[in-house]
Amino acid sequence: MINKGAVVLGVLLGAAAGVLLAPEKGSVTRDKLKKEGKDIKDQLSSDLTEVKDDLSKAVASGKEKFLKDMEEFTSKSSYKTEQAITFIEKQLAILKEKNKTLQKTS
Repeated sequence: MINKGAVVLGVLLGAAAGVLLAPEKGSVTRDKLKKEGKDIKDQLSSDLTEVKDDLSKAVASGKEKFLKDMEEFTSKSSYKTEQAITFIEKQLAILKEKNKTLQKTS
């Protein structure tokens, strides 16, 4: 991909060289400079819009990936939590049985 800054710099240098080498009246040169300035401004505006769109897409893509990763993490965590709860329930059942042996029957 061509660096947009290099393209803009090339346009500026080309415009400057063209103006300096063209033997025309000052008013014609000023008009050309205005036109070149407007063209450069329009190109920069277009480039900035494109960069903004690219960044927006990257952010959206990153957000989607983050949400997907978070969903997977939550799911895995839920399974691990379920395993821990099952283990604790088994330990409580064992403790309950041991506790029964300590109780007196009346």
